[in-house]
Amino acid sequence: MLPEELQSINQRLQSASPLEIIRWAIDQAPESALVTTNFRPYEAVILHLATQVQPGIPALWIDHGTNLPETYVFAEKTREKLSLNLLPYLPKMTAAHWLALNGGQVPMPDEVERVESFSRIMKLEPFERGMRELAPKVWITALRKEQNPQRAATLHPVMWDAKFQCLKINPILEWTPVEMDAYLAEHDLPNERTYYDPAKGDEKHECGLHAKLVTDKQ
Repeated sequence: MLPEELQSINQRLQSASPLEIIRWAIDQAPESALVTTNFRPYEAVILHLATQVQPGIPALWIDHGTNLPETYVFAEKTREKLSLNLLPYLPKMTAAHWLALNGGQVPMPDEVERVESFSRIMKLEPFERGMRELAPKVWITALRKEQNPQRAATLHPVMWDAKFQCLKINPILEWTPVEMDAYLAEHDLPNERTYYDPAKGDEKHECGLHAKLVTDKQ
């Protein structure tokens, strides 16, 4: 899709609600849309919004096997609450295998090379496999600008993902925790604030799904 087309679409959707953005997006390819999730805090918001427009929409989840117990409980609560069509994709190497070869513990945020090794093997490989196999034309994400201040200016509600050749939709891009909390309360949705992603380390570090890893060759 040409940059001028994306600019025109984003201008038209400037005052649209997240639900309206998702409805527009799914209308572009109703049989080929998916939403991705990692079951971090507030994930029930994007999953609820997507399933309001299309019940049964595929929800791609990369389960790298080292989530906290609370995250798995939250995932199951959300799956049941929203009747999610949850599609877990697992890495080809088990978490126990990776840990045995890499010091026995998940990487800490300051261990950049270990963090990114984990990300490539345990998260990016199954994610890329899932995206290739499911081949969506519309990919709905939970990206928010406040989580990505270093590249907030480059983010828009509707983008084109050249790698996966699909529309990348970020409907809650502008929402703050206040709006997210209000949405959870309004719709009686589950939430879980205990979360750690070894493939990300901390909020300033990319896990590779939406931007290059630090150690990637340019």
